Amino acid sequence: MGSESDRTHMAGKAEKEPLVSICCLTYNHRPYISKALDGFLKQKVSFPYEVLVYDDASTDGTADIVRSYQKRYPHIIKPILQTENQYSRGITNPSGAFNFPRARGKYIAMCEGDDYWTDVEKLQTQVDYMERHPDCSLCFHSARILTVDGSRSDKRMRPYRKERVVLPEEIIDKSCGYPTASMVFRTKMVKSLPSYYTKCPVGDTPLQLMAAASGYGYYLDKDMSVYRVGGASSWTAEGKRGDYEARQKKYREDMRQTYKAFDRATDRRFHQAAKSAARRIWFLTKVNTRHYDAVLSRKYRRYFRELTGRTRFYICLEARLPQIYKGLAVIAERTRRQRK
Repeated sequence: MGSESDRTHMAGKAEKEPLVSICCLTYNHRPYISKALDGFLKQKVSFPYEVLVYDDASTDGTADIVRSYQKRYPHIIKPILQTENQYSRGITNPSGAFNFPRARGKYIAMCEGDDYWTDVEKLQTQVDYMERHPDCSLCFHSARILTVDGSRSDKRMRPYRKERVVLPEEIIDKSCGYPTASMVFRTKMVKSLPSYYTKCPVGDTPLQLMAAASGYGYYLDKDMSVYRVGGASSWTAEGKRGDYEARQKKYREDMRQTYKAFDRATDRRFHQAAKSAARRIWFLTKVNTRHYDAVLSRKYRRYFRELTGRTRFYICLEARLPQIYKGLAVIAERTRRQRK
């Protein structure tokens, strides 16, 4: 947690106008939230920053942990602790509703409560670049992937293979997502949110679209955070409950409307990129729901080639040799259970 002198130094910085507002969303992240907060507090920076935590009425004691950090770092940790879950009331993008409006920094850095930062110079590195390049609207980096049981700690979320400038069209139409905990952007970008942000079911996508509309991106090919997958309260887990087919259908329609609204808002400057991005979402929902007649169609070969070799292999196996696929699936499940 740092020495007493460190805490005093940090508090002194935070009393000044912050240069960066770290926005953290959390819900039932009790096993993880301390690691996220520690990652913020350990940053070695030459500027003051604030940590805006939004807890959506967690039921597992997450809010108590956040309160304990607020008590120790009152000038840095600034939480909103809901007593009634707002997501269930239709507020699906709480960053825009609760964190962005109170951000005082010139920049916003994102990190959800089950992810965490691993490099103490992450913020300084990204802010330095953006200070030197005023036309850069989004700075991001690669991340290590970790499942809740630690089974995939060697995997990475690596959108590109080297450090480089990312053009607006590439931000819009990309085959790999950007780690949320890697994103730093200018606060002015989110002080007035377009309709496609508030209506989109996934908060990261419209942020990236807004960044593409206002500048270019810069990618750092260095793992400076951990992206945790497989949490019980994650968006992916929630989406697979109930009627998964219907949820995927609604998701792709909502995303199609998001890209259409973005296309209108930007006077069709990025029309082809937005159209392709919406088609990719459609394709991926077909992958998720195992509609392999569409997935294997020549019409969508470009998107099929973007899948990993392992995924392509199993899709072809299941589609063409379903009995062999089922046998392998049984063996894999048996092996997984034995390892537990």
